Amino acid sequence: MGKMNGYHRELIKDDLKKLTELSRLGRGDIIKMTCLAGSGHPGGSMSSIDMYLALYSFAHIAPDNYTCPDRDRIVISHGHTSPGAYAALARLGFMDPREVILGFRRFDSPYEGHVVRPIPGIEWSSGNLGQGLAAGCGYALAARMKNLNYHTYVMMSDGEQAKGQVAEARRFAKKYGLAGLTVLIDHNHLQISGRVEDIMPVNIKENYLADGWRVVEVPGHDFQALFEAMQTCRDDDQNPCAIICATVMGQNVSFMENKPEYHGRALTRDECVKALAELGVENDLEKLAADRNKPVKLFDPKEIPIPRLVTGKNRVYPENADPRQALGNALEDIARLNPDPPIAVFDCDLAESVQTHKFAKARPESFFEAGVSEHATATIAGALSVNGITSIWGDFGVFGIDEVYNQLRLNDINRSHLKVFATHLGYNVGPDGKTHQCIDYVGLLRNLFGFKIVLPCDANQADHILRYVLNQPGNWVIGVGRTKLPPVKNENGALFFSADYKFNYGKVDLLRSGDRCAVLTMGAMTFRALDAHEILKKDGIWARIYNISSPLAIDPGVVREAAQTGLIVTYEDHNVHSGLGSIVGRMIAEIGITVKFKCLGVTQYGASADSETLFRKAGLDAAALAQTVRSSLG
Repeated sequence: MGKMNGYHRELIKDDLKKLTELSRLGRGDIIKMTCLAGSGHPGGSMSSIDMYLALYSFAHIAPDNYTCPDRDRIVISHGHTSPGAYAALARLGFMDPREVILGFRRFDSPYEGHVVRPIPGIEWSSGNLGQGLAAGCGYALAARMKNLNYHTYVMMSDGEQAKGQVAEARRFAKKYGLAGLTVLIDHNHLQISGRVEDIMPVNIKENYLADGWRVVEVPGHDFQALFEAMQTCRDDDQNPCAIICATVMGQNVSFMENKPEYHGRALTRDECVKALAELGVENDLEKLAADRNKPVKLFDPKEIPIPRLVTGKNRVYPENADPRQALGNALEDIARLNPDPPIAVFDCDLAESVQTHKFAKARPESFFEAGVSEHATATIAGALSVNGITSIWGDFGVFGIDEVYNQLRLNDINRSHLKVFATHLGYNVGPDGKTHQCIDYVGLLRNLFGFKIVLPCDANQADHILRYVLNQPGNWVIGVGRTKLPPVKNENGALFFSADYKFNYGKVDLLRSGDRCAVLTMGAMTFRALDAHEILKKDGIWARIYNISSPLAIDPGVVREAAQTGLIVTYEDHNVHSGLGSIVGRMIAEIGITVKFKCLGVTQYGASADSETLFRKAGLDAAALAQTVRSSLG
């Protein structure tokens, strides 16, 4: 099939004949791969495959251009229909159909149970229903910011339309005029537990219309109708569009049609034989089973490098200052030093609280206010970041980490480069109370293999860290509290984090020397540890103070060095069971060090009071740390 201007404008008789044949063969592939794997989702794959075939045929993407910058982007939100996506891509020449069948759901194969990058034609690893539309917004936004002439398509199920994140993404797309975005919804009326209308009724068409989208309804197994609908949507330069496709689960296999049990159940061997006969597809199951362990081709990820930003000179804060303001000031500097994209900042109705409003004034065209829509924002910003754009999101820790953990996890799986400014961490938040005191940020981020977290201990270190992090690949969280902190000084009274200071991830700062004990601390607790050092010094006890700004990358040599004092105390504004203390304790055990060890941290949810009161009541003020050291030394 030939394409005009990069994509099909119409179907001719031979195209329809070819697509109909590919549909028949593709359904056979779906049946075979799920049967041989003994698991999978054949029902929805068979209702979606005609949509996949039509979309990948219509869109500006092909086996010879699937890495080109101007290719159309196709995001698959209902990733469990991977058999349908893989079968369509294979039959259209993106990969070998036989390898897809042999490799499906096999350990040493790229063809996982839910679609994943870097398979050709797969832009976003998915499977967490409801996130695909937000990812599509990220790709559509990237096209605008980089002035690329591509269209973004999102394939979705009808059941996932009940997700709140879908509504958040719909509103974002309309607010920012993402007319280059089209959603195709497989409306087969069935999900795992039965009919969509019974499980959770959703007014799909009405919801999209209410949010300002254009809606087109078509029969989802009619290639001509699908092509015409996609052309209508592509020609609409005013609105994002939704194509609601009426389909049949298990289409073209009589005993599977409209049966929810086949949503997530592979056919038995006998059922498979029967289905292949109905489809008129060769039954080569025995031969395929014999070759099941043969190696299949792997694909190299094609990553877009992050841009290199001019970060400018460090600002210096000689007096008490809020690290949030330091982050905002540095970001404003960078906005002015880098006047052109690619850089974007996202906010969820907290711009002044997280200090991103300064960037907004300097670069309004690159600032995106999403309102109270944290789930979609996390995904939009993550998807944007894989497109060669520095993507920054500022939010409170309870929203930007706790609330969107699942979205951050999927970003991590997709190897995004998101930079999160997480403010209002720990008891340091104070009067906002327990619902807003994020005390589990390290524990949560430890679970995400690709995330790094850095915790500046004053405004000067915050400035250094921000300018460093924005030029680093991968996902990063810069975490701060909400109060002003005194500048950390060395033993001679000079600023420790002066303009000459150089930050590197994993760097540990020895702030005070001592031979009686070692205190390992981080973030807003550092100045209190220094106060405790002064208290203990009056008793003739010299405590060594380490600032651990990268708690997930502590050098074991530092722990060995600290152990030489005979006592290690970890001191943190964090859940004592999952933060710095648990990390250091594990390192002590794994290294095989014998040393006295004490953990001081948060042991219960806080209350509404100023932070100093909270720390005192919790036994986490400087005096309590000093007393812990005294009692531990006997």
